[in-house]
Amino acid sequence: MPTTPDMSMDMTTAGDTGLLETLQHEVALFARRAEQTRLGGVGQVRNSMDRAAYLLLNRLDTEGPMGVKALAASMGIDSSTVTRQVAPLVDTGLVKRTSHPEDGRAVVLQLSPRGAARLEEVRSSRRQLMAELTRDWAPEERETFCTLLARFNGALSARMAPSHAAATDAPSGS
Repeated sequence: MPTTPDMSMDMTTAGDTGLLETLQHEVALFARRAEQTRLGGVGQVRNSMDRAAYLLLNRLDTEGPMGVKALAASMGIDSSTVTRQVAPLVDTGLVKRTSHPEDGRAVVLQLSPRGAARLEEVRSSRRQLMAELTRDWAPEERETFCTLLARFNGALSARMAPSHAAATDAPSGS
């Protein structure tokens, strides 16, 4: 009998099914609650920066100034999405758009001082929220959760990569 990519990946046992059902449900709840709160933090800063803005500002802060294509590639999204998401950040002064020093036609995006300050406000608020949510966790539990969540996010990211899509679209053997 030929197998589909989904069937060939289903290596669960009867015991795993319940656990995987719980996992998928908890991930769905997490996604909904995270979107509802936008993990915005606490106090006045709460809910004040959307996910796209936060991730773009964070990337520019950690990797430095870069062009739209480089930013899109580093985030795993397309250039048109970055252009659309960056526009309001430029308009509000959180990101500066400048000409490339070697190629004046190219645009370089850079976190502005105002953007850096705003990003730090949001990060601080979110750190406070994370501290509140995990206040009764042992430090080892926080570390384990971070490790597993990073691993889970890495698996999701790898699944979204073009090489994975090509592999799962290929016919599998019987």
